[in-house]
Amino acid sequence: MTEKSSTAAQPPLPFRPNERILCFHGPLLYEAKVVKAELWDGRDADASDPGPHYFVHYKGWKQTWDEWVDESRALKFNEENLAKQKALRQAALQAAKKKTLIVPAKHSSALKTESESESPHQAPSQQQQQQQHQGPQRSRKRGRDSVAEKQPREEREDSAGSGGGAQKGPEVKLPIPNALKAQLVDDWERITKDKLLVPLPRDPTVAQMLALYQEHRRTTKDKRRPAGKRDDEIVDEIVDGLRIYFDKALGNILLYRFERYQYKQLREKYPAKQPSEIYGPEHLLRLFVQLPNMIAHTNMDDDAVLLIKENMADILKYMHKTAKSLFAEEYENASPAYVAIAKAT
Repeated sequence: MTEKSSTAAQPPLPFRPNERILCFHGPLLYEAKVVKAELWDGRDADASDPGPHYFVHYKGWKQTWDEWVDESRALKFNEENLAKQKALRQAALQAAKKKTLIVPAKHSSALKTESESESPHQAPSQQQQQQQHQGPQRSRKRGRDSVAEKQPREEREDSAGSGGGAQKGPEVKLPIPNALKAQLVDDWERITKDKLLVPLPRDPTVAQMLALYQEHRRTTKDKRRPAGKRDDEIVDEIVDGLRIYFDKALGNILLYRFERYQYKQLREKYPAKQPSEIYGPEHLLRLFVQLPNMIAHTNMDDDAVLLIKENMADILKYMHKTAKSLFAEEYENASPAYVAIAKAT
C-alpha cells in the first residue's frame, strides 16, 4: 500500500471508517461501509493517484468484492444521493430492455415469450422421466417461482401437443437421451437457482458444432441411411434450417429471465454476428425441446416431418456421444451489478 501523509499534515478526510456511504460500482450506486480511510501520497508507482482512498465493503455482497476506491466514487449517504441512486437504477433498467428477434409469421404462434420459458427447457413428461431416473434428490427442482410453473399442470402438459387448438401438423416426439435431459435440468438450476451464466461466446458455437456434425455424417457410414450426394444434401438442408430456427428462436423462447441482459450485451458487442455464432450447445439443446411444438405449427407433410425427426434424433445422438467436448463444465459468476439489473427486468 502507498505511504500515508504524516498525521500532522493530513487534512480531515470526507469519510471515516465505519461510515455508511454510497459508492459507484460500474454505472450504479450501492450502499457500502468504509472499512479503512487513507490519504495516499502517490509515492508508490504501482498505486493509484494521490488523494483520499477508501477500502469499502458493499452491503449484502461477499467480501471478495471489497475494494479500494478513490474519492470520485464515494458519495455521502443522504436523501439527495439516494435519489440519484434511484434515478441511475431506473435509467439502467430502461437501457436493459431489449427488443426480441422478429419471427416469421408462420412460426409466431408456436413461439412463447421469454417470460414464459422460465421452467427447464424440457417437456413435462420428459422432466418427470428425468426425476424418476435421478431419484428423489432432484424432486426439489420442481418448485420454481416461474411463470411457466404457475400455469395449471394440465395446460403445461397439453401445450406441446395441442398448441391451444392451432396445431396444424402431426405430433412429433424427439427422443432425448437421459444424459442430455440431466444436462437440461442442471443448466436450468445453474442459471435460475445459482445465478450463473453460460460463458459466451462459446467454443464450440452452435454453428461450429453443426459443422462438426455435418463432417461426422459425411465420414460415418450407416446402412440405415441412403449413401451418396442426396443424403449429404438432405443433411445440409436440415442443418441450415436448424441453424435458422435457432437464430430466430433464441431471443424469444430459449432464454431464461436471468440471461436476458447478457443477451442484450452480446447483441450490442457483436452486432454483425448471428446468435448461432455466439451461443453454444447448451442453448441449442433447449431448442430440441421446443421443436416438436414448432414443427406442429407448420404445413409440413408426414414424410417431411419423419425425415426431420430422424435427422434431429441423429443430431441428439451425436451431441450425446460428444457431450464432454461440447458442454461447458463451469458456468460464470455474474457480477452483483448484473444480478441487480437482471432481477429487476
